[in-house]
Amino acid sequence: MSEKQDVLSDVSLCAEKWHDRTAKFALFFFCIALWHNTIVWLAFLVLIVAWVLDGGHRRLGETIKEPLVLAILILCGFLALGMLWGDSPEAGLLRWKKYFILLAFIPFLSLLNKTRLPWAIGPLLVGYSTILVIGVYQWMIVGGQGIPFLRISYLTFSAMLGIGTIVTLCLTITSNNIKINLLGWGVALLLLFIQFNQHARGLLLATLLTSAFLILLCYKTEIRKLLGMTVVLVVVVVTFAYSSNSFQERLAVARDDIKLTQQDRYDSSLGYRLALWDVGLFGISQRPWFGHGTGSPERYFDETVVTYKGGVYQGLSTFHKTSHYHNDLIEIGMHIGLFGLLAFAFLLWSWFKTLKNHQLTLLGATLVCFIFLAGMTDAFILYSRIPALMFVITAILVCWQRENGPVSREL
Repeated sequence: MSEKQDVLSDVSLCAEKWHDRTAKFALFFFCIALWHNTIVWLAFLVLIVAWVLDGGHRRLGETIKEPLVLAILILCGFLALGMLWGDSPEAGLLRWKKYFILLAFIPFLSLLNKTRLPWAIGPLLVGYSTILVIGVYQWMIVGGQGIPFLRISYLTFSAMLGIGTIVTLCLTITSNNIKINLLGWGVALLLLFIQFNQHARGLLLATLLTSAFLILLCYKTEIRKLLGMTVVLVVVVVTFAYSSNSFQERLAVARDDIKLTQQDRYDSSLGYRLALWDVGLFGISQRPWFGHGTGSPERYFDETVVTYKGGVYQGLSTFHKTSHYHNDLIEIGMHIGLFGLLAFAFLLWSWFKTLKNHQLTLLGATLVCFIFLAGMTDAFILYSRIPALMFVITAILVCWQRENGPVSREL
């Protein structure tokens, strides 16, 4: 009898080790694969398999206690239901897949523990650094934007730089280690400088406004430090703006776009966005509660611009293929109406709440601020790599706080 128990014990121990190795590989693979549009879905599947083998599905009740997990389930659930009243189920499924990547947060967070943290932190830093180097090479040597062979647009690359800047600033400001502070400020300034040389104006503005918000939160009770940090931020912004040819070019393009819109011409970057927002708000007013159904808003724009306001936006469908509304709120409101907007607001609040619960209040406030501001000029949550990057960072910091104690002091 004892021999049988020993054999069963050995088998159980062997299975645990195998499951642990599978979990480590899944975390490693996902953090590397999140930079590739196709491979990331295979990594997601591996993550789910590892999660099931690790018994994560049995811990779902515990995992769902994290506010962000519940919020992701609600938003994705509403978007899935939205396919029921959409005009095209196929288009709805394609659109839902864009948000579906958010669900990977559940197995990723569930698999993390103290011994597995290095298997997520290491590949995340290596992957981010590699993409950063390639992007800088593309900008400085090739003279291009983004990383074409990985299908990383200049918008995605700029968003990645913005997130890196915000997270680095948060961890630096709340650290008491002088060496970490010096290194952190250096990295944040470098990332911001590179972002100034990308063409994404809205995302750069979101980074700058979020940085100002971060400084205000940190030093709101210390007037001298607040004024000093504000002056530093202004000097850095002015210096980077004048030294960046890309920024000057995009500023000139913005001026030309404004002149065109004053002539009722909307075949420009700014004009096209204004048209999308105008038609989108009109579309939401027509079906405010449930929207037009997941996957339907793009076709709605193409059909509506023919007659809307006397056809002032007619022809924009050929100027640029309609893929989204360049605004998270309008995009979700068009798909699933007020219920979708409430679900999205709950997602942002829950993201903040999850980080706050783990003594990362400052990071939670600034990260949510960045997501909201970036979503004013772009459909930010649709950047499949960027939400994945943000929830990986969130899960790692939450696990670190839980297993090792505070990564930074609370303000």
